[in-house]
Amino acid sequence: MHPLLDGLNPEQRLAVTTTDGPLLVIAGAGSGKTRVIVHRMAYLLDQGLARPEQILAVTFTNKAALEMKERVHQLVPPTRRRGELLVSTFHSFCVRVLRRHLDRFGGTYTRDFTIYDTDDQGRLVKACLKELGLDEKQFPPRMIQSAISAAKNRGDTPDTLPPSSDPKRDAIVRTFRLYEARLAAANALDFDDLLLLTVRLLRRFPDVADDYNDRFRYLLIDEYQDTNPPQFNLVRLLTQRQQNLCVVGDPDQSIYKFRAADIRNILDFERHYPQAKTITLARNYRSTKTILRAANAVIRHNRARREKSLTTQNATGEPIRCVVAPDAEAEADFVVGEIIRWQRQREHLPEADTRAAVLYRTNAQSRLFEEACRRRGLPYVLVGGFSFYQRAEIKDALAYLRLLLNPHDDAAFDRIVNVPARGIGKATLDILTARASQTGVSRWTATEHLLAEGSLGGRALTALSSFVSLMRGLQAMVEGATLADLLQAVVKRSGYLDMLAQEGTLEAESRKQNLEELITAAAEADERGESLRAFLDQAALVADTDLLVEQARVTLMTIHSAKGLEFPLVFIAGLEEDLFPHARAAVDPEELEEERRLFYVAVTRAKQQLYLTQAERRRVYGEEKPTDPSRFLDELPEDALAISAWAGVRAQTASAPDGRFEPASRPIGETPWRRDGSPEPRRARPGSSARPMADAPDRQGFKVGDRVEHATFGVGQIVRVADGKLDIAFPGKGIKRFVTEAAPLTKLARR
Repeated sequence: MHPLLDGLNPEQRLAVTTTDGPLLVIAGAGSGKTRVIVHRMAYLLDQGLARPEQILAVTFTNKAALEMKERVHQLVPPTRRRGELLVSTFHSFCVRVLRRHLDRFGGTYTRDFTIYDTDDQGRLVKACLKELGLDEKQFPPRMIQSAISAAKNRGDTPDTLPPSSDPKRDAIVRTFRLYEARLAAANALDFDDLLLLTVRLLRRFPDVADDYNDRFRYLLIDEYQDTNPPQFNLVRLLTQRQQNLCVVGDPDQSIYKFRAADIRNILDFERHYPQAKTITLARNYRSTKTILRAANAVIRHNRARREKSLTTQNATGEPIRCVVAPDAEAEADFVVGEIIRWQRQREHLPEADTRAAVLYRTNAQSRLFEEACRRRGLPYVLVGGFSFYQRAEIKDALAYLRLLLNPHDDAAFDRIVNVPARGIGKATLDILTARASQTGVSRWTATEHLLAEGSLGGRALTALSSFVSLMRGLQAMVEGATLADLLQAVVKRSGYLDMLAQEGTLEAESRKQNLEELITAAAEADERGESLRAFLDQAALVADTDLLVEQARVTLMTIHSAKGLEFPLVFIAGLEEDLFPHARAAVDPEELEEERRLFYVAVTRAKQQLYLTQAERRRVYGEEKPTDPSRFLDELPEDALAISAWAGVRAQTASAPDGRFEPASRPIGETPWRRDGSPEPRRARPGSSARPMADAPDRQGFKVGDRVEHATFGVGQIVRVADGKLDIAFPGKGIKRFVTEAAPLTKLARR
């Protein structure tokens, strides 16, 4: 056997050595797809099928591209890799093409163009709105920017967008047209342009397309399920003459629809390339049999996929622990406590074998886990975003509170005096700054002086007066209001929530959720009796601790950020309806399938042990509300789970080889059971706002501890009676919630 094929399984070897014609490699999670891509490139070079410059490999991050290139160099002797092996991202490749050929379009652009990043684009959109006399409050720049990007990715131009009488639509088209003109005048391209202009170039100038078709004899595209329409078109244009194209991906891990990724690109590959061969990599080298059985069971509920089942020669492993906590704070405490216990038991192992990850659906969920880690002295790394208290909307809200506490805090004043935009422009701020500097007073005091003098213009005078009135009104609340009420007044009265609502993007919704979580943090501080100063001090200290986590063995991240990673221990938190899956999934079948793929990705990050956690009650905008378990929990195989809960559920597992039920470890705070098998009544934990579980029977006569029978779920025990609903624990099936009056239940005699 060829040395490059040593250690590859039969499917991997076939993917490496199938070199002629189009090839689709369906690579399941943990199946070694990167190894296949690297060995395929090395094999092409070693066998003399291509020189380095005749191979183009495309992946989605510069880091991955660099690692692939280095691994190829380690496998192939120098004599076989003379020349440039091009491994890059789509955008990097497009920049290379445009630097050589962009002037073919004529005088509009030259090859020394500037690339505008997201911030540059945002500033340009704002400038266009101002030039057009459009109000940023009515037409938020982020919304306009998002709409322009979406239009470009659909292939639309300002001239192809249909006319509309809708003011927002008209504003988008007008801004889009001016935005494009300003980009051209600046000889600048945004990220979308890099892809779109490259596609346009290859279509308009066949000789350029021919050059690249002749140059690249072999193309390899990684993460093909995440390609968007322009990327798909680019691949098609590069394979017009020859079709030695290998695409690698997994439809079950397509989770970037919000970035315009189109799962149909991979599902319809054989239709686009009728001569294609398909190889499936289903042997998983990462996870236990139990974890893979769970992943396979869940993803089978999706229709938009290619059928496959992950298999492994790894051990059966531990059951998946399903834990129901009374509230979100208890959920975070339990997770951190379990990580500490798990890592202490493995102190003798290499650090890589003790790593843990906490995965969640939204960035806003990170706050409680960050705080729980700090309380327990557990170092952590936050991935996929800023630390909660470093996010712009959080810093904005806290700046309002800082200014209320100290009107002479110039940094806080500068941050929020025109956030949200209220018509206080640069000229006015320059006057304020100059007056403060000349008289040696704070910005706030200088503002009061200028207003008293009436020396400002009408618009500036009105805007500053409105800001001062806002702050004085909030100041009057400081003494008597709770922190949560004060913070809620800040985000409402300032117009911050209205700004996000008008923006109407997914990012705006995420920022709104972060503010809701901050209000929840304030409500918890109220329960602890903290003052406004103590609350702000704690928030300031959080940012400092983020600098001390370089050696942490715990990672907190959104599931989107976890793509491609693996950890011995994984917690998937917040498995509740309207959180995960997201509320949008309730009305959109495609969104639900995307959410299920996201859950599949999360499950398959775990190597040895997986926990699924849910809070019975979760605070939304400071108000605690009951939750319903995620539907994904019902899609898991019963015998792969160990069910645990705080509300008196006996922790059991049916995963023993002989089918026996064995008690699982009792989570922190779980209610003990009496000798007769009935649960002790739950009492609220000290410092918790969770309500005690009701012991009194409801109007139908059901009460906690009653045994009942259900036609589908069998015999279970009532663990909670509240709000006209029953929570019933069914061994091996988890906790199910029923509306009392409509519940098809038969009460059984106590044993």
